[in-house]
Amino acid sequence: MTEAVIVAYGRSPIGRARKGSLVDVRPDDLAAFVLGKVVDKVPQLERSQIEDVICGCGLPVNRYCSSSLMTTRIASHAIKSGEGDVFVSAGVECVSRYGSGYPDPPDSFNPKLVPGNTEEYPDIYIAMGQTAENVAEREKISREEMDRYAVKSQEAAVKARDNGFFEREIVPVPLPNGELFSKDDSPRPGTTMEVLAQLQP
Repeated sequence: MTEAVIVAYGRSPIGRARKGSLVDVRPDDLAAFVLGKVVDKVPQLERSQIEDVICGCGLPVNRYCSSSLMTTRIASHAIKSGEGDVFVSAGVECVSRYGSGYPDPPDSFNPKLVPGNTEEYPDIYIAMGQTAENVAEREKISREEMDRYAVKSQEAAVKARDNGFFEREIVPVPLPNGELFSKDDSPRPGTTMEVLAQLQP
């Protein structure tokens, strides 16, 4: 069976939803820009050799935060089954573009699946936060342990960003205001146990 390997990769810096650096950038423009730069990393590859571009959610691949992981899986399956040799897999999501701040319009909600609804219903769908709560309960992870890990994670992310660790994978994105967005919005310097303890679970 043919092996599937990743020969080049890249991503935009991560912007914060609704108030971050990428709020004025169209997701399709963002995806096209980053994909072009990633393909440029393989100069020996003729673009005509690319069998397909698989990009969540344009395929469509409705996997939200993990859409690029799903498209990579699809490309891997295609290569291993002999459908082609070269594929581009990607994912782009821009929560800031949703009118209500959520990806689904109000009239598309199933009231039984809305987080926090007191109605009893089968546990067939749960939001990410509740998933995390279930895992924490199952593995007996305390709130303090999670907060401690979160602080450590934030400190590591800030250090990695400031030391240029992510520069090899980030494709700097020109913004409509003329600035160049090259570092993630998300790490929050100064995160402490005391600050996290005040947040609602």
